[in-house]
Amino acid sequence: MAKKAKTLSDLGALTSPEPEVPETAEAPAAEATAEVGAEAAAPEAPAEDAPPPPPPQIEAVLREQQLDKFGRAYATGRRKDAVARVWLKPGSGKIVINEREQEVYFARPTLRLVINQPFGITDRAGQYDVIATVKGGGLSGQAGAVLHGIAQALTRYEPELRTTVKREGFLTRAPRVVERKKYGKAKARRSFQFSKR
Repeated sequence: MAKKAKTLSDLGALTSPEPEVPETAEAPAAEATAEVGAEAAAPEAPAEDAPPPPPPQIEAVLREQQLDKFGRAYATGRRKDAVARVWLKPGSGKIVINEREQEVYFARPTLRLVINQPFGITDRAGQYDVIATVKGGGLSGQAGAVLHGIAQALTRYEPELRTTVKREGFLTRAPRVVERKKYGKAKARRSFQFSKR
């Protein structure tokens, strides 16, 4: 019985026939050396004790600095229903929100602590001036929006700080919003008071 198994080279020859080349005396000799080379290469298997090759190194892509014509970095921050437009430039650490100082606009110390977090984790406290306009939502949402905007603008002014700020989660827009009211309910989930009589 003759074997009907075909090798990959046979299948390749069937699917894409090569142009005929006139045979010369050198052609059979080349085929013979190719067969000998294939036989010699086959027994050599890679050593099992050899360590695997190191994975290819992925280089971090450093983003470019994004500044406007006044040398400021701009970003938009959002939280709940609040939207903040933030401009950041080198300075003495002065933060102005809606044309008012941060101590006046955010009277609660916790809100001022929130908006200064990006400068704290990057060791840039007192090195940048911030001008922000914020609208919508309440004070807590506005502080979150300013925080988001400052973090975005800081990474646009100094792209090498992006990893540090992103690790803290300041570049991610918090998706939590107030749940909507449902019909038949007093609020989103609160039921009306039950009355037996």
